[in-house]
Amino acid sequence: MNRIKSYYQLCKPNVVYMMLVTALVGILLASDTVPSVSLIFGSLLGIGLCAGSAAAVNQIIDRNVDASMKRTDKRPLPQGEISATNAAFFAFIIGLLGSLVLYFYINPLTMYLTLASLVGYAFIYTIYLKRATPQNIVIGGLAGAAPPLLGWSSVTNTIDPYALLLVLIIFIWTPPHFWALAIYRREEYAKESIPMMPVTHGVEFTKLQIILYTIILLLVSILPFIVLMSGYIYLVSALVLGVIFLYYSLKLFYSSEEKVAMDTFNYSIYYIFLIFAALLIDHYLT
Repeated sequence: MNRIKSYYQLCKPNVVYMMLVTALVGILLASDTVPSVSLIFGSLLGIGLCAGSAAAVNQIIDRNVDASMKRTDKRPLPQGEISATNAAFFAFIIGLLGSLVLYFYINPLTMYLTLASLVGYAFIYTIYLKRATPQNIVIGGLAGAAPPLLGWSSVTNTIDPYALLLVLIIFIWTPPHFWALAIYRREEYAKESIPMMPVTHGVEFTKLQIILYTIILLLVSILPFIVLMSGYIYLVSALVLGVIFLYYSLKLFYSSEEKVAMDTFNYSIYYIFLIFAALLIDHYLT
């Protein structure tokens, strides 16, 4: 049982759950009626397995760094619960299974897009971008923003502009979300020479970037209303949630308490779930 739990943790379940929720929103928004249960289940299964594979590869590559950081030192590889070889085999198997499910049961386009996301996060971001530039999370965030597109394409077998708009929202949300955490953990990143923005450009500059990205996010979040993708329920929700996010960003900018960085990070998680929930509510009520 402990071994099963270790492999489960290797997949970063919290991250995978967030990806599956946004993928589910893409699935549901792609159709005027609720898609079949089998299509929803097959899509989420394939996407989830591939996401878990990418997370496992990330932990394999970063296992030495994870061992020295308080936030990650309890993960299975640093704890010696799973060997790197077994973890790699596990990642390959679940990635292959997820790809096969998407290719044969959903459609090839969704599989190709999912694999592109997997490679982008597990290899391009983890191996290169993370250690190459303080803009790592901005560039690499595109892979993490893909789930709504994957869900949408599983229904329509197309790359729809509306789906890309959902991707844009997550893409813009990712930097202020992650930089708030990076401020709180900046000493650990500095210790490992990982060029996160608070390490390379300082905390105050990073706080300013969080404000600017939050403003951009507020503007981007109302685009679904502007292009008639959603109605007033979503518009009001997006404005309220965005203003609250901006409040946290401003509070972070003017505060010297490290706790405020974690408060901002935690709210950003609520924000992304609630704004996608608002899209669904608006979709079915209007």
